[in-house]
Amino acid sequence: MVLDLAVIRADPAADRKLLEAIADWCVRYTPLVALDPPHGLFLDITGASHLYENEQAMVRDVARAIAAQGFSVHVALAGTAEAARALAHYRSGTIAEPGHEAEAVAALPTEALVADPYILHALNRAGLKTIGQVAERSRQELVARFGKGFAALLDRTLGRIGGPITPRLAVPDLSAERRFSEPVVTEAVITETLLSLCQSLASVLETHGQGARVLEAMFFRADGATRRIVVETARPTRDAKIFIRLFREKLDSLVDPLDPGFGFDLIRLSANFAQDLQAKNAELDASAADAEVHLLMDRLAARFGSQRVLVFRPQDTHIPEAETVAIPARHADDVSLPKHGFLERDETSRRPLRLFAKPEPIDVVAEAPDGQPIRFRWRRVLHTVARAEGPERIAMEWWRHQESHPTRDYFRVEDEKGRRYWLYRDGVVPRELTHPSWYVHGLFA
Repeated sequence: MVLDLAVIRADPAADRKLLEAIADWCVRYTPLVALDPPHGLFLDITGASHLYENEQAMVRDVARAIAAQGFSVHVALAGTAEAARALAHYRSGTIAEPGHEAEAVAALPTEALVADPYILHALNRAGLKTIGQVAERSRQELVARFGKGFAALLDRTLGRIGGPITPRLAVPDLSAERRFSEPVVTEAVITETLLSLCQSLASVLETHGQGARVLEAMFFRADGATRRIVVETARPTRDAKIFIRLFREKLDSLVDPLDPGFGFDLIRLSANFAQDLQAKNAELDASAADAEVHLLMDRLAARFGSQRVLVFRPQDTHIPEAETVAIPARHADDVSLPKHGFLERDETSRRPLRLFAKPEPIDVVAEAPDGQPIRFRWRRVLHTVARAEGPERIAMEWWRHQESHPTRDYFRVEDEKGRRYWLYRDGVVPRELTHPSWYVHGLFA
């Protein structure tokens, strides 16, 4: 019937991604932004409306800003999320006064409840066309006919009871922001603003006696795009110079440079994770070398990513390949070490300097009567053992595995050329295996 009608196949995944992008941009109004799929958003503006003249001005600004990005927007304000959703769908622009949500939604059709289609059909068949008519029925009658869930939904829509929303992003512990009357595009102004925000946030952290571990800079563009940059520190700190240094490292390493586009009209710096700054963590109490090491770790993590700057920490196990684990350096201070040591001072030479991540199989050509290897082939090279020491028996931890693993007998051997190897036999002969497998697990210096 309409020859020039443009038809595009629906893409729910792309729709949700777009909705999430709009939600990220709406964080400029409040950190409590939740999705209301498939096309809605909830903004909890409690305590945030003071940034505008009044609530009416804030509602107008939200509608104007989103409409300027090319979207059709319906917005309403009420004491509960369900009441606001119903009003936004059927009476856009309404601002329900506190305690008067029931009056605002009374004339709305029952479809505004967003209930199960079966329930809506039953209400229409019973002659209940509006929310006000449903509210006139007794609660016992509604619970008996439609269940407690529908009765609770009706109470929230009428503003009788409230409930929290689930925001997409965690609420930051502390934040500082700068709004611009005209969008800024120059790099110098952006850098100067970021430095000023770092100083402001450092002052707030000092007032609270805290230091930041995770910092997030959010850049809100005038066209609705947002950019988020996160830096992390190994220790809590509130030094503004360290903050800006880490952000510079991060900005220099970005594959996709920070594009201001039509300009940023809001820049926000948040401390997503803040900790109490104890006296032992203060800059004056820490040694200069220790502070430099942690700063180096933070700079490397900002440039290359925290998962690429690792340190080794011991584990409470006697299995050689599991005695240490590599963790991000920024988490090293948060890991509690085992209370007991693994090796005595005179036992350091009993472990190889280089331990293979995965033991490599070898072919033992000849063995002594006591089970020690005499000749073995590794990587197509035949080695003759000049001297050997062992076995050092290590049993696998049966309480951690459902399947049983063979016991290992380790040998420290040295070939005729002076090269030393750490070999083990997988299985006790002849009790566990008749023909055990041999492996080389490490090399000594």
